[in-house]
Amino acid sequence: MATNKTAKIALENVNHPGQIRQVDGEMYEAMKRAFLKILPETSPGLTVAEVQECVLAHLPEDLFPGGAKAGWWTKAVQLDLEARGVVAREKTRPLRLRKA
Repeated sequence: MATNKTAKIALENVNHPGQIRQVDGEMYEAMKRAFLKILPETSPGLTVAEVQECVLAHLPEDLFPGGAKAGWWTKAVQLDLEARGVVAREKTRPLRLRKA
């Protein structure tokens, strides 16, 4: 009986440097594409709530049926892309994000 294992991706976290977590590569890449598609390059950026709402329209239904688990994946990809220097935080309340 064959099992279908998807490739894993090393996920970083800007809040915990040096900590790596292995996650599903297909889910990560789908969320990353959606995240970068909607994120502006200039200030003021988007709030985390706005990002979570906007990415839903760009996620594949087979991976995120009805937006299931999109909240966790949005936050995970956000923190990873911040750690890699792809996404920047604006010093505002509420927190706003933009491309670095």
